[in-house]
Amino acid sequence: MDDIPIPLPTKPERFMDRLRAFMRARHMAYRTEKTYCVWILDFIRFHNKQHPETLGTTHIQEWLSYLANNRHVAINTQKTALNAVVFLYKQFLQMNVGDIQFAKANKGRRLPTVFTHDEAIRVLAGMHGTHRLVASLMYGSGLRVMEAVRLRVQDIDFAQNGIFVRAAKGEKWRRTLLPKSLIEPLKTQIDYALALHRQDLAEGFGEVYLPYALAKKYPAAPRSPAWQYVFPASNRAEDPRSGVMRRHHIGEQQIRRSVATALAAASIHKKASCHTFRHSFATNLLRNGVDIRNIQELMGHSDLSTTQIYTHVIGIHERGVVSPMDVDF
Repeated sequence: MDDIPIPLPTKPERFMDRLRAFMRARHMAYRTEKTYCVWILDFIRFHNKQHPETLGTTHIQEWLSYLANNRHVAINTQKTALNAVVFLYKQFLQMNVGDIQFAKANKGRRLPTVFTHDEAIRVLAGMHGTHRLVASLMYGSGLRVMEAVRLRVQDIDFAQNGIFVRAAKGEKWRRTLLPKSLIEPLKTQIDYALALHRQDLAEGFGEVYLPYALAKKYPAAPRSPAWQYVFPASNRAEDPRSGVMRRHHIGEQQIRRSVATALAAASIHKKASCHTFRHSFATNLLRNGVDIRNIQELMGHSDLSTTQIYTHVIGIHERGVVSPMDVDF
């Protein structure tokens, strides 16, 4: 249950607890909370655990330069670290950090690894059951692994062949494609999930986790079939936030391990992972002539430049450019 926020005291006193409580009051994604806290703690430790209120612009610049010059982080990693400390000072501490000047990381953004369609099918063929269905959604619908395992029954729109992705990365919501080939397997999976839910109800359980204050606003919703996870965990567990015994969704790590095993079995030696399916979804849509703005919407990218990286992945050899070695002059 790695997407469940750790419990906080009712009246937080420790610095990091107060920071986390501040983030949650603003409904920040838990992944963002965890990432920001990692970098803020890194910043504090770099300056020998001095309190951030005693530090300032110069200290931020020194740390960011250290990340670039000594730890050789990538550009996007350094940007994330900067965003974390800027949030700390401007939002939480209400302190002005001024104009920050620092050494920029020079490890450029790499082109994402993608599967050919044949490679994707070979990996999927090496997977079974629920794990295969989750991976098929990553490839067929462009879902992130966390989005796939968190799907609720009501998110699958069979009538319009669509999938509703709620509160995804950056708290964005979107609709994406539901592959026709996955309709029957998903119906079977949902039947299984709801049968498990009925069993839980019969045994005095059956309440699923609802984000934010939805459970208070809609008291019947946690037991509603619509809110149940499409991919429920095999066992119930105690929710550390409330102490309530409930059934969570299957873990992301299960899917990651299953994909890694299938990659090895398929003898695919690319630096690939679950996310490679999502990259391959976008790249193959582009290959098939889908407009890049439609791909942007399906992927949930805020900025078109993020989607445009897939135009580089396809490569100039797919645009009719031929090496002089292969030309008969």
